[in-house]
Amino acid sequence: MADEALDRALEEAAALLRRARSVVALTGAGISVASGIPDFRSPGGVWERHDPMAVATAQALARDPARVWTFLREVLAMVDAAEPNPAHKALARLEAAGRLAGVITQNIDGLHQAAGSVNVVEYHGGVRHFFCMGCGADHDGTVARGLSPQALPWRCEDCGGVVRPDIVFFGEAIALDALTKSGQLALAADVIVVAGTSGEVAPANLLPREVKARGGGVVEINLTESAYKGLADVRLKGRAEVVLPALMERVLS
Repeated sequence: MADEALDRALEEAAALLRRARSVVALTGAGISVASGIPDFRSPGGVWERHDPMAVATAQALARDPARVWTFLREVLAMVDAAEPNPAHKALARLEAAGRLAGVITQNIDGLHQAAGSVNVVEYHGGVRHFFCMGCGADHDGTVARGLSPQALPWRCEDCGGVVRPDIVFFGEAIALDALTKSGQLALAADVIVVAGTSGEVAPANLLPREVKARGGGVVEINLTESAYKGLADVRLKGRAEVVLPALMERVLS
């Protein structure tokens, strides 16, 4: 019975996407779990082993950069070991087929780009780009991968300032470029596909509500109940790496 319900929901969602003039996807941590990157907030996740206020704020980086960089090395190791899964690849295929205008992702892992997606807005930044907090100089991210624990924190060769990834730490503002591009995508969309995000993190969680408020459709793909309960026109209960490829096949068939 569950499979029949999912099949009906898939057909309903596919019909929405086929009729849409512009579709955008909003993705979160759940889409990368199958790639080996855990949802930090889930039981057993990273935040059970690390206090986010001690390792993921600009203040912590200024106060104890070595501790923050020890945490960052753990994150980089997870990201470097990960590869795109079928969910990332399905979105890339939809975009290549002209059925998806772009992806707005809350993830910092770069897996959408690795899968072949072109128009990707990294809402919270990414770990491919680094810059010096002192002089602002850009730094090659491959250097971070080779740092030994004794070399932490990574310091700028020019000014000695601490180098950090271009990600949004807790308490920091979303970059204006990301806000602008995501807003443009959402404004043009008449359907938004929400995949692997609980809808609890602002302001990204407002994007589906903005699309809905203008009369657009919301398709939600989540394994568990989220903050989008009651908002989605179609809810597909399941893992993103299973549901998204099935949805993609129906849209492109």
